[in-house]
Amino acid sequence: MTEYDEGYKLLFSHPRMVKDLLTGFVREEWVEQLDFDSLEKLNTSYVSDDLRERHDDVVWRVRFADQWLYVYLILEFQSSVGPFMAVRCMTYVGLLYQDLVRTRQLTNNRKLPPVLPIVLYNGEPRWQAVTDIFDLIENIPGTLSRYSPRMRYLLIDEGACEHAGTTTLKNLVSVLFQLEKTPAKEISRQLLTRLVEWVSDNRELQRAFVVFLKRVYFKDRVDVEKLYRDARDAEEVNDMLSKNVDRWIEEWKAEGKAEGKAEGRAEGDLEGRKAVARRLLIAGMSIPRISELTELSEDEVKALSNRLAN
Repeated sequence: MTEYDEGYKLLFSHPRMVKDLLTGFVREEWVEQLDFDSLEKLNTSYVSDDLRERHDDVVWRVRFADQWLYVYLILEFQSSVGPFMAVRCMTYVGLLYQDLVRTRQLTNNRKLPPVLPIVLYNGEPRWQAVTDIFDLIENIPGTLSRYSPRMRYLLIDEGACEHAGTTTLKNLVSVLFQLEKTPAKEISRQLLTRLVEWVSDNRELQRAFVVFLKRVYFKDRVDVEKLYRDARDAEEVNDMLSKNVDRWIEEWKAEGKAEGKAEGRAEGDLEGRKAVARRLLIAGMSIPRISELTELSEDEVKALSNRLAN
């Protein structure tokens, strides 16, 4: 998962992404009180007393009322849910607090500033782990329970996120999550067009998305750098994607043949062409063009389209 880690770290090293994450996916009223113009990225190379370092996470701070709020973004790109994530969060926040004490970055009342730990998870199974370390500790009888630690993290489970309203807000994190849910071969031109349009005024963020799309999403099948360099409107983006569709056709046919192997070679070839047609329908290509590329009749493509619609 190193490519995901590096791609996400690069993206969330931009204040626009942090702002869109908080405004689009943290449904709490205090978010409206944040001064996003004050967003400041911090060094995350904290050294604990036993000399172990933390280099992996993204930490920002933002003005909240008359003080700083620290946003500790933990990227969790594993194939399964981490049941003891609350322990890790408590450790990471503890290291951050150690660093703030050491560098004397306290509030005006000489207290520690608030920290919001956010776990960003993109795995397939929905997250089931508890979000408060208190719930991981065995019940203690009587008043002894008062000594058990409490610390809750905010979970953002990409697969369970709703995107209502984020399109009108031009939310880049919403586009990122939707890309994550969509296989590259079923890419929506509208989605990619939206992304290109929304980052057109930010060269650094454009480059970050190019790296993510090239290394993680398209796996070098698409000349993403040329797409961002040349695309100025939906027509040019569509043209760029259309040119790459032809390159994918044979790969998809091969996959379909492999899937249909048990039923004989001819059936496998038919299933491969139908699989291609379904993916191109999802991508928004016209029925005549799909018929031309897959050698299926237009009626056969229409029938597949009707099945998808139902």
